[in-house]
Amino acid sequence: MKYYYTLPSLLIGVSIVLVHAKVVVALSSQEVANIGREITVRIVDTEKPIRSGSGVLIKHFGNTYTVLTTYHVVENSSKYEIITPDQQSNLVQSVKRLSGVDLAVVEFNSSNNHQIAKIGNSDKATASTTVYVTGFPVARGAIPNPTLFFNKGQVQANGAPQGEGYNIIYDNDTLGGMSGGPVLNEQGEVVAIHGRVDPQKINDKSETKILTGLGITIYSALRQLSTVGIDVGVRLPDVIAAAPKADDFFIKAQEKQKNQNYEGAIADINEAIRLNPKYAEAYKLRGVIRSFGLRDKQGAIADFNQAIKINPKDAEAYVQRGQARGMLPGSEKLSERAERDQVIKSGQEAIADFSQAIKVNPNYAEAYIVRGHAHLSLAIIRSNSKNVPFTFNSEEKQAAIADFTQVIKLNPNDPEAYRTRATSLAIFEDWKGAIADYNQIIKFNLNDAQAYHSRGIARFESGDKKGALEDLNQALKIDPNDASKYSLRALIHDGLGDKQGAIADYRQAIKLDTSLYSRLENFNGILKINPNDAEAYKGGGQIRFQQGNYKKAIADFDKVLKINPNDAEAFAGRGASRYKLGDKQGGLEDLTQAIKINPNYAEAYTNRGGIRAQLADTKGALEDLSQAIKINPNDASAYHNRGAARYLSGDKQGAIEDFSQAIGINPNYANAYKNRGNIRAESGDKYRGVQDLQKAAELFKQQGDNESYKKTLELILKYQQ
Repeated sequence: MKYYYTLPSLLIGVSIVLVHAKVVVALSSQEVANIGREITVRIVDTEKPIRSGSGVLIKHFGNTYTVLTTYHVVENSSKYEIITPDQQSNLVQSVKRLSGVDLAVVEFNSSNNHQIAKIGNSDKATASTTVYVTGFPVARGAIPNPTLFFNKGQVQANGAPQGEGYNIIYDNDTLGGMSGGPVLNEQGEVVAIHGRVDPQKINDKSETKILTGLGITIYSALRQLSTVGIDVGVRLPDVIAAAPKADDFFIKAQEKQKNQNYEGAIADINEAIRLNPKYAEAYKLRGVIRSFGLRDKQGAIADFNQAIKINPKDAEAYVQRGQARGMLPGSEKLSERAERDQVIKSGQEAIADFSQAIKVNPNYAEAYIVRGHAHLSLAIIRSNSKNVPFTFNSEEKQAAIADFTQVIKLNPNDPEAYRTRATSLAIFEDWKGAIADYNQIIKFNLNDAQAYHSRGIARFESGDKKGALEDLNQALKIDPNDASKYSLRALIHDGLGDKQGAIADYRQAIKLDTSLYSRLENFNGILKINPNDAEAYKGGGQIRFQQGNYKKAIADFDKVLKINPNDAEAFAGRGASRYKLGDKQGGLEDLTQAIKINPNYAEAYTNRGGIRAQLADTKGALEDLSQAIKINPNDASAYHNRGAARYLSGDKQGAIEDFSQAIGINPNYANAYKNRGNIRAESGDKYRGVQDLQKAAELFKQQGDNESYKKTLELILKYQQ
């Protein structure tokens, strides 16, 4: 149970004066940074020190200091410590959440003197206003002892509160751990509390994202504080009801976009633009929704053109337009050559925009990343695939690597920058270069399982199989539940001649993997080593049955039975496959043989009972299905099939009872609802029958069975007439 402690009434006492000077002079970035350094604290979970956040000092009375932060920073533990600017650790005495918003106040005691934040006028933090976000990044391999991070940006919107009270959006770059830190204006005054980063993918074929900061304005925060009796001495302006502003519609649009309500978001943006025709951020947001939500390439480009016309120095707008230009219209049917030419043209147009973004802002790492990916794509597309060995377009290849190298120069302590270049070098089969980059990533974080995995691939491809095995061993030591790592290690074991080690790893991968395709590949890996492994053929047959490839499934089960003529599961699998191909008699024979080998094989009785019912052998069907239930009383399919057999024999009440039993075992059994509903309706109980059919239709729709969904709707209409 979490306890929220009430702050003492003595907290109300010391005032902060809000000074509205006649002439407001902007401080230099360094001066604002110095203020941020004195008022920002780090909040650390003492039970899990890797979990941390930031906060701002807002009040001091006696030896008690009050810190304002986001609630999600302090929601998971009752033991936190505040690290103040003098690097002293202070235990948190109390935590209090503010109702309805992602905010909390925490208290600690200290006899040291710390600077208290000045409160700014957050109503004046409007679109295009310069703001600074300060906070302490989470400790990680590249930054084991984080210092204060301080970054300049601009407000994008400031309007009515949305989810969790967030009502201000800005484009400052932030890192995990900065939540709860102050957002400062150019006078070094707090105008908002930084809450979260809202990442939105801007290309469905890459991991490129738009990152926008979300915060809660200080006026909103102080109004919440006043409702619980906390006064920091600032007189807030009266809240006057007014018509919604353009920013209000912009913020609502972002919330709708997040929920994939694209049409609703577009409607809100249209209203924002009507109220403010020069609202560049609104055009940009509409462009993003049109390009990556609605796939309206031309409409998106028109929006980005307008944003650039309003602000030709907006580097992000060029990146976004480049991303839109890089898209291909999905409706066009082109020849292979025409499609290739269109892709190259779109890629070149995108690169031109990315280059313009870099010209506007030479330190814009994101622009180098997307341009590098564009060059990488063109290197592959423009390659000479007729050459043996395959050769990449060297000009595009060099350009891609140059861009990713520039990202590393801009962010030398970011492991993801090295990972991006390493991945590209691996695509170009520069294994030595890729290994060097993975070495650097591992220096940043000795527990990066994916880096060991990827370096293992590079070492294996470069011929260093022993080094590859060492890397995969380490990767699995860190992450022992990754099926793909076992599959790769199996390949390495095989290459080193350790056949048994390879088979053991393939089997472990099969246990862990949920992908039918990957599991089938692992079974095939075993069969390459041992062509007489009956279990591998059987596993492959079962997967092919699930995939609907019944002929190949039968071929696999045939091989199992050639190796082991007494394998009941192989007979049962082959029988089910034969039935699916329309050979009911062959299926019946195989299932009978499976039962002969294993008289307690409940699934075989269930399937044979179903076939017997279809062959009009109702008595035999009921015997088989009753035996299946006797062996396994929790087999929903057995009850369902027996219900169908009872219905065919004229026992409608018995059928309803069995379908009800099946539903009790499996509440998502759509066919059981459908069959029970159909019997009830045709027996005169239309009300409950239609209820069952509606539930069946709902389940079919959820499960993606569109054909059964349509047929069930037809039954509903039939009985509602």
